[in-house]
Amino acid sequence: MRWVWLGLLWLVVGLTGCSVGTAGLNPYIDVAGGYQFLYPNGWVQVQAPQQKYAVLFHDLIDPSETLSLVISPVKSGKTLAELGSPAELGERLMQTALAQAAVDRKPQLLSAASHQTDDQQLYYTLEYVVNTANGTRHNLAAITTRHGKLYTLNASVPESRWPKVMDLLQKVVNSFQVN
Repeated sequence: MRWVWLGLLWLVVGLTGCSVGTAGLNPYIDVAGGYQFLYPNGWVQVQAPQQKYAVLFHDLIDPSETLSLVISPVKSGKTLAELGSPAELGERLMQTALAQAAVDRKPQLLSAASHQTDDQQLYYTLEYVVNTANGTRHNLAAITTRHGKLYTLNASVPESRWPKVMDLLQKVVNSFQVN
């Protein structure tokens, strides 16, 4: 009987420890690629065109809710700070890649911020809204550079879902790390 109680105690402590701060999230780790992030429960990785995305996830129930990672080369090996401030990089993103998806108006940058990790890795976090042919979308992105590459993790959902998933997607984007 004593072993049963000890086993139950171990199970409760183990399950409680696993849920602290990341409830509803699963880890994705690419050791060879040198990056990791959390993604929501109920989202699955799907095959993505290799030229466009390094990794692509979508929600099982609503496939229009996506999480993607794009890795591209950086000219002359510039650092993130050398590419511009968060707002400058966000505006550049609005004018180029996102402007192509917009239908009736320019994408709107809502916020742009930066933070450094303990190992001095600089990250920019962008929040923006894009009006597409499929409706208005709310996006969060984390951007960093490392080893001559630009890494952009982007979470995108229909605007109507944003209030419900905002906190969860902020945890996802904030979990992004490149080694």
